[in-house]
Amino acid sequence: MRPLIAWLSIGAFVAVATAFLVAPTLMLAIQSIYGDDGLTLEYILSMGEYRYRVAFENSLLLSLGSATVGVVAGGLIAHAVLKPSAPRWLRSVVTSFSAVAANFAGVPLAFAFISTLGSLGLLTQWLKGLGFDIYAAGFSLYSISGLTLTYSYFQIPLMLIIITPAIEALRPSWREAAENLGASGGQYWRMIGLPVLMPSLLSGWILLFGSAFSAYATAYALTSGNIGLVTTEISNVLSGNVMASPQTGAALSVGMIVVMVGVLALSSVLARRAARWMPQR
Repeated sequence: MRPLIAWLSIGAFVAVATAFLVAPTLMLAIQSIYGDDGLTLEYILSMGEYRYRVAFENSLLLSLGSATVGVVAGGLIAHAVLKPSAPRWLRSVVTSFSAVAANFAGVPLAFAFISTLGSLGLLTQWLKGLGFDIYAAGFSLYSISGLTLTYSYFQIPLMLIIITPAIEALRPSWREAAENLGASGGQYWRMIGLPVLMPSLLSGWILLFGSAFSAYATAYALTSGNIGLVTTEISNVLSGNVMASPQTGAALSVGMIVVMVGVLALSSVLARRAARWMPQR
């Protein structure tokens, strides 16, 4: 009976994965090479056009920047909160806030940042009253750097939630042994702590990269589509008034899938190298 239940569970998982992951991917791949006149590489080759190339570059830059900021800042905050010297109430407050902030995105997040750091935002005007004009200094919320800052609002809490269990799993005896052997705090983290945490850090970075790479509503609401991103370009070709090309949208989607597969493959190679540092159980 138990083997039957196990096989039924596996079959249900395979069916769901096929219906919602494999089948849509295959449909996009077919649509990207099949036009009104039959098979064609026109839509795939159109990815080399300037607007689409810039869209991929912007999306990659935004995803790399926000994911890296999220991993570094989220990891440091999690480490600070989990220190034995940190008060217990602080961890509860930070964890609760992170659970809310990690899901606060889209149009509400864009509006919040426009109201705070927009050209007429509350913080912008307050700083200008103190004699410091951040926009005159080169900052702009409606740019890649502004989007990176906005995305970091939910990337950092998300990373904190992800990395907290991994940091908690670090055994105090490892640090005690390192200190007994004369290692400093920096040496402990460089030679023991970070290598052990590396698989979790890489997994968190991949999740944050994918979250930023596929985000649409926040960027569109913040910039009104003035900054070319892959997601906004897909929206333009699927529902734009000037040009409607489902095949181009499918080709762009396939390009996003290829990028994510490449990132996952690179992460897998790095994770295998880092796995040799994992403690043997």
